[in-house]
Amino acid sequence: MLQENSIKLSVSYAIASRVRDYFMMMKFTLTFMVVFSCVVAYLLAPGVKFELLKVLLLFAGGILVSGSANTINQILEKDTDKLMARTATRPIPAGRLSVSEASIVALVTGLAGIAILGFGFNWLAAGVSLASLVLYGFVYTPWKKWNSLAVLVGAIPGALPPLIGWVAGANSFSEGGWALFAIQFLWQFPHFWAIAWVAHTDYTRAGFKLMPTDRGPGKVIALQSAMYAMLLIPAGIAPYLLKITGPISAVVAILIGGFYLYRAIELYRKCDVPSARKLMFGSYIYLAVILLGLLFDKVNL
Repeated sequence: MLQENSIKLSVSYAIASRVRDYFMMMKFTLTFMVVFSCVVAYLLAPGVKFELLKVLLLFAGGILVSGSANTINQILEKDTDKLMARTATRPIPAGRLSVSEASIVALVTGLAGIAILGFGFNWLAAGVSLASLVLYGFVYTPWKKWNSLAVLVGAIPGALPPLIGWVAGANSFSEGGWALFAIQFLWQFPHFWAIAWVAHTDYTRAGFKLMPTDRGPGKVIALQSAMYAMLLIPAGIAPYLLKITGPISAVVAILIGGFYLYRAIELYRKCDVPSARKLMFGSYIYLAVILLGLLFDKVNL
């Protein structure tokens, strides 16, 4: 009896450990945040009302597609991940998962996510999600070793989730979807450069070229971050001007955009890692607040 219980505990632990590795490989926490923007954009689309089943389907489809892209990223970067302290413990470089197993996970989750979006919503949204997966997994990922334009390339699939959500609700590439795409596109530059600033040593050791200058962290990068943060203020007002949201959302966009710009200016002033880290965390606050502000002030919610 004792031996049987011991076997059951071992099996349970092995299953839990494998599930935890899958979650880590698919970057579930980051994926959840990305898919949140997709769901908000879907609910902002004209004529869309909140339906729990639809929201859950969109979450499932988005998480599976995004998780597949992240898995492909980790398969292709397994050797460089071993060189960086923050990624060396990931399942593939640490040897807990094989490349073949990870490839099966990427294929199954990618196909399942696209199918959910296609059958549950429309095939236009499914097509955009497929494009996002391919751009992130097979274009952005290898590009990081070539030159710093990888940040620009990666910003495209990074900004596609809100467009996917909008298309899932509206079944068209209308201007509202592009306005939401623009917000998330511009948001990524200060966000990603702040991360690259904090992890500069690790990224350099791995051979990634993610800074827009060969001199590394400095005034030039901080100034560019501030410029993109400044552009986010009119971009955040655009949904109001397009009559997707009300005036409260415009006020929220100005206030939270000002906060994000302040963080970027502080990085320009101080040019240090603590300021970069504050900008990085400030970027998460910005995205959450602007999305919630837009959603709660939707016209004809």
